[in-house]
Amino acid sequence: MSDSPAPTPFAYLDGLLATDLVETADLTRDPHPLERGGWWAVVATYEGRITGYRFADVRPNPAPVATGPWRGPEPASWHSSMDQAEYLRGVGRIRRYIEAGEVYQVNLCRVLSARLHDTADPLALAGLLAAGNPAPYQGVLQLPDEWVVTASPELFLSRDGDVISSSPIKGTTRTAEPFADKDFPENIMITDLVRNDLGRIGRPGSVVVTELLQRQEHPGLAHLVSTVRARLAAGIGWPAILSATFPPGSVTGAPKIRAQQVISELEPVPRGPYCGAIGYVDADAHRARLAVGIRTFFTSNNMRLLNFGTGAGITYSSDPTAEWAETQLKATLLISLASGRGSKPDHGR
Repeated sequence: MSDSPAPTPFAYLDGLLATDLVETADLTRDPHPLERGGWWAVVATYEGRITGYRFADVRPNPAPVATGPWRGPEPASWHSSMDQAEYLRGVGRIRRYIEAGEVYQVNLCRVLSARLHDTADPLALAGLLAAGNPAPYQGVLQLPDEWVVTASPELFLSRDGDVISSSPIKGTTRTAEPFADKDFPENIMITDLVRNDLGRIGRPGSVVVTELLQRQEHPGLAHLVSTVRARLAAGIGWPAILSATFPPGSVTGAPKIRAQQVISELEPVPRGPYCGAIGYVDADAHRARLAVGIRTFFTSNNMRLLNFGTGAGITYSSDPTAEWAETQLKATLLISLASGRGSKPDHGR
């Protein structure tokens, strides 16, 4: 990176612009700062590192606009942590674990990385995604040692007072095409997992599935989405909420703990913010919006690398080649936008 001054931290999430960073907290070991007040931007890695950034000035605001154009990686420069052959072998390994009765479903992911230009502006990338891939949980965070730009379609957790909800996605197909037969039981399986997670922190009898197997359209693809809602039991705060629900069930598998072990065995690099959580907690208003960190770009290696993750849920009936194609489908549009090109990048090498 260049020797220019570090950019000023900010967060833009849910139509709110947050500036004047006053505190950074490691919430992995101690989530209690979320209980004592303030507005916190939150970035959680899939591996469990949760960091909170408390901003003093938070206000409704139009999306900030970059001062210059986006300078993205060349389309051919993206490298995948797993090539097609490696991914297909991973699918086969998961099917054997399922056959042995160890798991029912595992989300298998790979991370795409490319060299980042040292003047790349996350606001410029956020503008491209907002125009080319609008999403319910669009956001950008410029933090002291990294930046994150998300176009996530998936709600991990929302909180309004004592009402908490989650909307897991399972099932992906191309626009105007039907879902595969496996997508419906897979979605129901993960919805039940999320229902169980919320049941650990919800009042008895309050956990309900308010939407099941809803088709949700996005640019170039569609998802199956369900929603689970609960009322928090008395005395339940953020330490218990995060302990019961993180990482998101839709990007792990079932049973969750064994699926996480299989993921650690098969995936060669950490996921980082991909498949973690990105959003905010307003501790004063008892309000939060945390999205699953999918369709998300994030920096690493002292902001020298730009990363993007993609994956698919593997069941016993999975066709390995079709699952690889699903990871390509989820990545193609966004990688093309980030590369500043309309052509299809070769992101499988």
